[in-house]
Amino acid sequence: QVQLVESGGGLVQPGGSLRLSCAASGRIFSINAMGWYRQAPGKQRELVAAITSGGSTNYTDSVKGRFAISRDNAKNTVYLQMNSLKPEDTAVYYCNAGIVVGIAYLRYLEVWGQGTLVTVSS
Repeated sequence: QVQLVESGGGLVQPGGSLRLSCAASGRIFSINAMGWYRQAPGKQRELVAAITSGGSTNYTDSVKGRFAISRDNAKNTVYLQMNSLKPEDTAVYYCNAGIVVGIAYLRYLEVWGQGTLVTVSS
């Protein structure tokens, strides 16, 4: 099986920073795009940032200039550096990846992490 494990969430004051990590493990052949989503209480899950296997990135408007997504392909890991955090960034953050698995027989899977809570509050 393939899984994504997130870490790095927690409580931070407004204006502070956090760095989220998400590591993929299992019988991975390759990983395509990876991304971070978030879901605040009472709201729909939204895409925060994504990065392709080649390193191209895109961000939702509300985090541009404050968040940075990056990946380490050798470690099958994606990161989200979050700076200048605001109370409205409070949410459960989920990692997502398109992963090709297998050895002789390849399959494409869309995999989600379990989520990590980020709370921005004074």
